[in-house]
Amino acid sequence: MSLQSGRYTAARPLSLASGWSLKRLTQPSRLFGANGLRTGPDGRIYVAQVSGSQITAINVETGAIDAISPMGGDIVAPDDLVFDPEGNLYATEITEGRVSVRAPNGATRVVLGDMPCANPITFHQGRLYAGECRPGGRIMELDLNGGAPRLLLDNVPMPNAMEVGPDGKLYFPVMGANEIWRIDLKGGTPEKVAGDLGVPDSVKFDSKGHIVSTQVHSGQVLRIDPRTGDRTVLADLTPGLDNVTFVGTRLFVSNISGYVTEILEGGKTRDLVPDGFNWPLGLAVDNDGLLYVADGPFSYAIRPGQERQRAGFLFDPGYPGYSRGVAASGPGEFIVTTANGAVARYWPAKQTSEVLASGFDQLYGVAIAPAGAVVFAEQGTGRVMSVHSGNVETLATGLRQPSGVAVGADGTCFVSESAGGRVVKLLSGRTDPVLDGLQKPQGILVRGGLLYIVDAGAKELIEYDLANKARRTIADGLPVGAPPGVTPKFLGPIGNLAGPMGPFAGIAASADGTLYISGDAEGSVLAIRPQ
Repeated sequence: MSLQSGRYTAARPLSLASGWSLKRLTQPSRLFGANGLRTGPDGRIYVAQVSGSQITAINVETGAIDAISPMGGDIVAPDDLVFDPEGNLYATEITEGRVSVRAPNGATRVVLGDMPCANPITFHQGRLYAGECRPGGRIMELDLNGGAPRLLLDNVPMPNAMEVGPDGKLYFPVMGANEIWRIDLKGGTPEKVAGDLGVPDSVKFDSKGHIVSTQVHSGQVLRIDPRTGDRTVLADLTPGLDNVTFVGTRLFVSNISGYVTEILEGGKTRDLVPDGFNWPLGLAVDNDGLLYVADGPFSYAIRPGQERQRAGFLFDPGYPGYSRGVAASGPGEFIVTTANGAVARYWPAKQTSEVLASGFDQLYGVAIAPAGAVVFAEQGTGRVMSVHSGNVETLATGLRQPSGVAVGADGTCFVSESAGGRVVKLLSGRTDPVLDGLQKPQGILVRGGLLYIVDAGAKELIEYDLANKARRTIADGLPVGAPPGVTPKFLGPIGNLAGPMGPFAGIAASADGTLYISGDAEGSVLAIRPQ
């Protein structure tokens, strides 16, 4: 019997070794983030989820969710979607640079396979339009039979979710200009409809012909009169808003972080899906006991006994970028690795960061050596590197997908090889095996002569005594890694916003011995404590 927990179905219940207890600091997430929204012919809301490579349908009355195009399926990293009158679902796949269509019977085919950063899409009177959310992006009419597209407009600074208005023109937000434009469906010169917004990233129309637009930077939902440009704030929410849809006259919006909420009268809201995580990824605890959670486009801070707080967002000034690995380097100060291949120091409270080194290929775990060097895993090349006072050094090469990094009090560096199924230590330029026979080790931690490993393949937390080589399983059935029976597709880069996006189940420890685990499969943070 399977166990349903939010977005994740476990194959077996979670169990702990004697003397340990478990608490979820955050509840499991129901979605893998929330991007494009569209109301389907069945009246349910369909949600595209880039991080989870999934399209989910939500019943707005009951909140019941169904994975329509699940992780591991033919549609990869869907960012926006639309239906035609026959019930075919068209989806833009932003990391794949393509547009695909899924028939009501589940059959899928590619409509257009050469569309970098494919994102906005809409259907109007038998014609399909899609655009590229990138600097210099194109907006095109696509041939439904796979023929060559017709260029409507090019050199658009990051167009996003769009809709044909009551006047028959195509309206679209232009994120790079902080404006909303419209253009005749035959092409021509675009017109500015509204400007000086909160970085608009969607345009839909209500029953009275007004634009409703989410603002990704300010978190506002705006109603705009396309004739006059007059605007009204319908709701003040959180940064990261992504899209909007109507179910009848009811208005729903999504946030990249994972919530879908209904906008009610007077700016009030009702959560259809509560906020969650995209993953989460790396974890770190600073000297004040603050737990820092890297979650790709977002970062969060959790203090014991308190609700999580946002510590940063991709569109915030000073944010270091899509973050994956993290290490605490001082009070309120963290070192992160980003999907764009940078190692950066970040001060969330100040919203400032500095790049320590850049130009790397798929960075993952990071740790700080006693002398201050920052050690990090470069999975794309199989290397482990360090940077200290601006000097970058190669510590090891030829590793099989190095993932987690940990440094002991004596300066010994340990690295997990997620594709090699082992943990090694680095000694004078060579790698010595420490523990093998693992499935997919990711986050690792050294504490008091004990090595802790999160094996995302076996879904286990393993404790290994470095002195007597004793090994035991602390937790089994962890909600980490891929769902049972699913092989996730590789998620490539999103233009210059983020490099390839891969999972990473991180681990961190507090002073009292509590171990924190990224439950990236179910979208939670777990606290596992010795009793």
